[in-house]
Amino acid sequence: MDYQNRVGSKFGGGGPAGASEANVDRRERLRKLALETIDLAKDPYILRTHLGTLECRLCLTLHTNEGSYLAHTQGKKHQTNLARRAARDVKEGQLMITMPKTTEIMKKNFVKIGRPGYKVTKIREESSPNRHGLLFKIDLPEIKDGVRPIRRMMSAFEQRREIPNRAIQYLLVAAEPYETVAFAIPAREIVSEDSDESFDADATWDHWDNDTKTYHVQLIFNS
Repeated sequence: MDYQNRVGSKFGGGGPAGASEANVDRRERLRKLALETIDLAKDPYILRTHLGTLECRLCLTLHTNEGSYLAHTQGKKHQTNLARRAARDVKEGQLMITMPKTTEIMKKNFVKIGRPGYKVTKIREESSPNRHGLLFKIDLPEIKDGVRPIRRMMSAFEQRREIPNRAIQYLLVAAEPYETVAFAIPAREIVSEDSDESFDADATWDHWDNDTKTYHVQLIFNS
């Protein structure tokens, strides 16, 4: 076949290049351009595998040599992913700037003097004999002036000192400068608390007696 006399060819040129030849030439030009502008040692997305190939961590593509990787960095896919990454970084930076600063809570540091004395009594509700409960009496003679004991319930999966047991929960009582004490109680539903601090036998309540320095907590379980 006469390649020299084809339409669009020059004498001695071997004929016009096809699509594959043009693609090879384009990749070669991109590789040379990338060699002039890109330092592979500073590229954060290049990864050399144990097989000797190169991986683009941005696009998750594999390349057999540096030329192939450099040609990829000049391609549409890599450039599009670079633009997306830059836009995401700008957006995250704006969110960090506009995020309101949280108020740092200073942890109290005080010398603990040990655990307080306590007494636990099993009780039964008068109006509903089937409902049982517990009455806690905690003696706090050395409590800090102006401090009222505080309490809260904690599940067995929230604490980190014992193996979690779904059958129990904990009642925590804290009062400076005493150590926080935890009472293991059955993991049953507790009657909703009443804000009234009077001794109502039909409710779950707590009461702090500042004169005798004793703290009472009563918990009633639903039957």
